[in-house]
Amino acid sequence: MEKVLVVGKLDDYIKDLHEYISKRFTSQFSSENPSVFEGMMKVLDPDAVVLYLRGVNSNFGAVFEELQDYYSHVPVITIGTEDEKQDFEEYYTSGQFENLNNPSSSKTVVEHIADQLGIEVPELKEGEVEKKKVLIVDDNAATLRNLKSILDDSYEVSLATSGLKAINAISKKKPDLILLDYEMPVCNGKQTLEMIRADEEIKDIPVIFLTSVNNKENIHAVLLLRPAGYLLKPVKTDILKNAILKALAEADKKDT
Repeated sequence: MEKVLVVGKLDDYIKDLHEYISKRFTSQFSSENPSVFEGMMKVLDPDAVVLYLRGVNSNFGAVFEELQDYYSHVPVITIGTEDEKQDFEEYYTSGQFENLNNPSSSKTVVEHIADQLGIEVPELKEGEVEKKKVLIVDDNAATLRNLKSILDDSYEVSLATSGLKAINAISKKKPDLILLDYEMPVCNGKQTLEMIRADEEIKDIPVIFLTSVNNKENIHAVLLLRPAGYLLKPVKTDILKNAILKALAEADKKDT
C-alpha cells in the first residue's frame, strides 16, 4: 500500500484530512519542524507528501529544500492560499510540487495524491466506513448536543452556533448536508441559506430546516430557496433520519 506523509501545523482541518487519507493509504503525520520532518521522511520513506501551509513561516522552506534536494522523485501536494504559497513560489517550477487551494476537500486531496502516483483512488481499508458529513447549525447548545448524539453513529457530525460560523465551517468541512435552525441572532436561517445559495462552490449542498418557526410567511420565504426539507421541532428521530437519508440520496443522484 502506498505511503503518504502529511506535514503541517495541527488543527481541525489537518486532523480531518489525515484521518481521511489514512483510510486509503499508509499515512503518518509530521509537524512542520524541519528536524522532525527529516526524521519522518527517513522512517516512512513515503510515496507522496502533503504539505499544509497554513500557519507556517518562511523557515518551512527547509522542508521544501529537503524534498527538492533529496526526494525529487516524491510528488508533493501543498495546500494553501496564493498568499501562503507565495513564500515558496520558486519550488513550483520543477513540477514536483502541486498546490491545491486552501481549503480543499479531503476527497479532492486524495484524488490528487492518486493522480500524482498514477493509480486509481484506493478502496477503503477493510473495516473502514466513509461516513457522510452533516453540519448542524443552531444557537442552542442543548439542541446541538442532542442532535449530535442522535446522528453520531451514522454520520461525521460537526456543529456551528451561528449562521456566520456555519458559512466558515462549510468552506472548511465541505459537509454533505446541513441541518439549519431559523431563529438565530445576527444572521438567521433564511439569511444563512441565501449566502449558501449565492456561493457557487457550496450552493448545491442540501439544507434541511429544523426549527420551531411555524409562521406561514416565513416558511413560504424559505421554501423559495429550495431547501431539502422543513421539519418542526421537536422532531421524531426516525422522521429526522429518514429526511436526511432522502436528501442525501437525491443529492447523490444529481452528482451522477
